[in-house]
Amino acid sequence: MNHYQRLKDLREDHDLTQSDVAEILQTTREQVSKYETGKQMMGADKYIKLAKYYNVSLDYLMGLIDTPRKLY
Repeated sequence: MNHYQRLKDLREDHDLTQSDVAEILQTTREQVSKYETGKQMMGADKYIKLAKYYNVSLDYLMGLIDTPRKLY
């Protein structure tokens, strides 16, 4: 799975809008759309924020593994 598809799937699984995620990441909804479509990569700081928010490991969030691992 592409990492950007995982970003969208996690957002939808948590019943969040792109605007909700934009607020978490302190960015715009348009920027979140670019992250979810693979048009732009997020910085490491934003991946860390989402990993903590969703309570999943970075390797899962980035699509390196298919089984989620919790952070805590």
